[in-house]
Amino acid sequence: MKQKFDTMVIHGGYDSKEHLGSLTTPLYQTSTFTFDSAELGELRFAGEEDGFIYSRLGNPTVKVLEERIAQLEGGEAGLAFSSGMAAVSAILVALTKMNDHIICSQGIYGCTFGLLSLMKEKYNIQTDFSEMRSEKEIRSLIKPETACIYMETPINPTMRLIDLELVARVAKEHNIPVIVDNTFSSPYLQQPLKHGCDLVIHSATKYIGGHGDVVAGLVVGKKDFLSQVAITTQKDIGGILSPFDAWLLLRGLKTLSVRLDRHSSNANKIVERLKNHPNVANVYYPGDAEHEDYYITKKQMRQGGGLISFEIKGNKKDAQKVLNALQFVKIAVSLGDAETLIQHPASMTHAVVPEQARHKMGITDSLLRLSVGLEDWEDIWDDIEKALNIL
Repeated sequence: MKQKFDTMVIHGGYDSKEHLGSLTTPLYQTSTFTFDSAELGELRFAGEEDGFIYSRLGNPTVKVLEERIAQLEGGEAGLAFSSGMAAVSAILVALTKMNDHIICSQGIYGCTFGLLSLMKEKYNIQTDFSEMRSEKEIRSLIKPETACIYMETPINPTMRLIDLELVARVAKEHNIPVIVDNTFSSPYLQQPLKHGCDLVIHSATKYIGGHGDVVAGLVVGKKDFLSQVAITTQKDIGGILSPFDAWLLLRGLKTLSVRLDRHSSNANKIVERLKNHPNVANVYYPGDAEHEDYYITKKQMRQGGGLISFEIKGNKKDAQKVLNALQFVKIAVSLGDAETLIQHPASMTHAVVPEQARHKMGITDSLLRLSVGLEDWEDIWDDIEKALNIL
């Protein structure tokens, strides 16, 4: 039976009959699995017999998570990793070799930027950053050695959007895989595979988990490709997810759509008030009808999500004053938690990015990124408004 999203998010990938009738997915907290015979062990290691061997190679709790996220993203298979960056690095390593070339969105998470810099230094893998605003722009960057196109949308932390169908259309002409970091949206708000992209990555630490108590990464894509990643890059580098962390993510996933509805609703209310505050210069939110990429939001996102970036009228010191004046809104990196979090990208999540590159991405010293939580929106705004009023 084809299930709708709100049903799959609770039941996807799990049959209680296969687990002694347990309503909740059991936690298989074991490092290894026994074989009934030496011959069975040989068959499993040879890949000729299905079954579990060792939790770095597969675990029943982790498997349920992988199957569920694949269903939610509309993909063939999923892979779970110990962090979002473990997922990013595994995929980029799997797709590239020395002297290759990557096309990347103009703005990306600071650690992804750091990884690309490392790959350039060690393996001469070049990266061209692009706004990807037109087919002509993307085509102009493609080289014989282009191994993949990597992008975020919405982009961290500028909240610019990229038209997924546009990029996928050009990439398919050249048989280039398209990777999308879908962390800011989750599969509830956006499903890149349905727009022609090839791989979806999540820092599951964020909206997938939703409670600030787990660090994890997820990838969804074609089964054949991810099977190869599982038995090579993932197995040998070892960035695998623990069964307990998979169990936490499965618990968090059950309320994903309910949480995202509330995050989005709260964010919309905060955006309208930020836009009218005299000490705020600019507000960037995909769900805002005045956002320059709003037409893309309408095309490929269900709602605007819970992330807002805004620039204050002032400098870095003024931005820090605002942060320090907050009472219950927490100064912290990460996002997607029940708690409202705020941070200063230029000196925190994107500090690794050189200043000139940051400015080219649109990350100024006056920019703040707000992850709107699940609290009463009036309390969130009251705290932010009082902090802004000190300027």
